Amino acid sequence: MDYLKLMQSDQSFVSSQFEMPTEKQMVAKELCWEMNNLRPSETEKKAELVKKLFGDSTDLTFIESNFHCDYGFNIHFGGLAVVNYNCTMLDTSPIHIGAGAFIAPNVVLACAGHSLDAKQRTEEGIGSSAPITLKNNVWLGANVSVLAGVTIGENSVIGAGSVVTEDIPDNVVAMGSPCRVVRKITEKDRLELKKANDKF
Repeated sequence: MDYLKLMQSDQSFVSSQFEMPTEKQMVAKELCWEMNNLRPSETEKKAELVKKLFGDSTDLTFIESNFHCDYGFNIHFGGLAVVNYNCTMLDTSPIHIGAGAFIAPNVVLACAGHSLDAKQRTEEGIGSSAPITLKNNVWLGANVSVLAGVTIGENSVIGAGSVVTEDIPDNVVAMGSPCRVVRKITEKDRLELKKANDKF
């Protein structure tokens, strides 16, 4: 079976870890190590590494250290993306991140899973994988985990510490473990910006 082709498809699959393309994982680990060890001022070098690491990125793809992923080529950014400190993406399936993504510190996007059966998991290396999609303008709060097969709708906000196990619709605030919709986002959520000459 061509696992590389399967990994790049948008279908879920079951595989053995012994048949996965580990040589491509090593390429990603080297690029992540190099990117994570740059000086903060080396912005041009970081931009070059971002283009090498990811399947798709833009000039507005901003990645803070420490960033880790399995393969890199399976991560696709569609526009502005701010990925804060200590993010991990297990991209055994495609991860699609729409424009306007805000990803807070310590977020995990995990396409990969393992068999619940102990023998399969430990002796046979059997696991599973499914894509993750963040549509445009999604904000993931600190310490959020998004699990395999999940799609998060446009403009939605996931509260800090949530574990997202099922799809989340557009334009909502959702939180908890497991993550559930709390309410819709409305005009009342707009913040009032004070100008420099305004009295407080």
